[in-house]
Amino acid sequence: MRLVLWDIDHTLISTRGMGRELSAIAFQKTTGMPMREQAAIDGITEPVIFRETAALHGLRTNRHDFERFAHELAEQHRLREAELRLRGCSLPGAAAAVGALAGRVDVLQSVVSGNVKAVAQIKLRVFGLDGPIAWDVGAYGEDADERPDLVGLSLARAARYPAETVLVGDTPADVEGAQAHGVRVIAVATGKSSEQQLRDAGAEFVLSDLTDTDSFVRLVAAD
Repeated sequence: MRLVLWDIDHTLISTRGMGRELSAIAFQKTTGMPMREQAAIDGITEPVIFRETAALHGLRTNRHDFERFAHELAEQHRLREAELRLRGCSLPGAAAAVGALAGRVDVLQSVVSGNVKAVAQIKLRVFGLDGPIAWDVGAYGEDADERPDLVGLSLARAARYPAETVLVGDTPADVEGAQAHGVRVIAVATGKSSEQQLRDAGAEFVLSDLTDTDSFVRLVAAD
């Protein structure tokens, strides 16, 4: 068996700017302040982004504040699903890659994402990528602040499945999270990180994108 853990943003999909817009709305509804700037987001989990963005505005926040923000963020995604479908996209090869793995009885697919679970589900559903995902064994932004902790939590949730694990992501943070648990990584340079940056981070395999479905599936299945 293979357990494939997908990152979402810039690995499978792009919101083409809508993610920031919806975060800004949720931020203002939660804090009462317009979001003038946003903390770094690439490879970072939602609670850290919220906390550091709040700090940029001179605010101190707690877990309750984050939970309110997460609720608002999910609600904004639900309200604007149709617009997200029009403005965003699944990345080249993503649907074919997910579909090819779905056709194999020896592969279980899930998600390790900095997104909160409700938003992760909406994003993949909007672009038709949610069908094969075993959501119960994934790990999400509300579960932990750091990627290695998310990977570890997903592995614990998937312990009932005797499987070799492969993580697919687009940032050095994805690579770090996988390496912390001895998980094989397939990095795709479809985000802001270059192929060389992903190699330097320690990714075992680096692809420019997911368009070569056969090669991707061979990497997943390799011993």
